[in-house]
Amino acid sequence: MTKAKLLLVEDDKSLAELLIWHFEKAEFEVRRTGDGEEALLLAEESTPDVIILDWMIEGVSGLEVCRRLRRKPSTANVPIIMLTARGEETDRIRGLETGADDYVTKPFSPRELLARVAAVLRRVRPALAGEQLSYADIEMDVASHRVRRGGEAIPLGPTEFRLLRHFLEHPGRVFSRERLLDAVWAHDNEIEARTVDVHVRRLRKALNEGDRPDIIRTVRSAGYALDAEGEI
Repeated sequence: MTKAKLLLVEDDKSLAELLIWHFEKAEFEVRRTGDGEEALLLAEESTPDVIILDWMIEGVSGLEVCRRLRRKPSTANVPIIMLTARGEETDRIRGLETGADDYVTKPFSPRELLARVAAVLRRVRPALAGEQLSYADIEMDVASHRVRRGGEAIPLGPTEFRLLRHFLEHPGRVFSRERLLDAVWAHDNEIEARTVDVHVRRLRKALNEGDRPDIIRTVRSAGYALDAEGEI
C-alpha cells in the first residue's frame, strides 16, 4: 500500500520531531520544514496528500502559505490542517475562510491530530478519485450525476449539483460567496456574488424537501458550509 505523503510545516523542532515520530509510525511519508517559503517550494516539487501547517511560523505566515497553496492548481484541493495557539472563534473562522480544512488548537494530543488527518483523508480521497461522495445522510454518485438523501433521489440542476459537490468535497468548511464563485462558476466575470445566494436557496429547497433538517449552515459575515450541526 502506498504511503500517504504528509508535509509538516512547523518551526518548533521538539514538536516537529514528536509529530514526525507518530506519523511515520502510522506509515506516513513525512517531509518537514519550519519555513513558509520552503513549504511552498516543497508542495510544488511533490504534491502532498495532506499538509499540517502551523499558523505562527517565521517569514511568510501559515495563513499566507495556506492562501497561496489554495491559489495554485496543483495544491488547491490538498487538505490543510492548521495548528495554532489562537483559539478565538474569529481566528478559527479566519483560518477556515483562508482555506484550511480543519483547525487544531495547541496544546493537542498527537493521537488526536492523527485521527483528524485520517478523517480528512477519508473525506477527500473519494473526491479526488471522482467516485462516491457522502456526508450525513447525503450521497452523491459523481459519475452518474445522482444525489440521494436518506435513500431518496434528489433532483438537482447542473449548478446546484456542482455547488453540492463542492460542499461534499469539503464538509464543515466555510466558504465565502467569492470562494464559491471561483470554485463553482470558474471565474465567470458576469456572475455576481448574489447569484450564490440564489443557488444556495435552490439547493436548500431541494435537499430539505419533506421537512428534512437544513444541512447547509449560514455563517454570518463569512458564507456557507455543509454542516449537520446547524446554523450559527
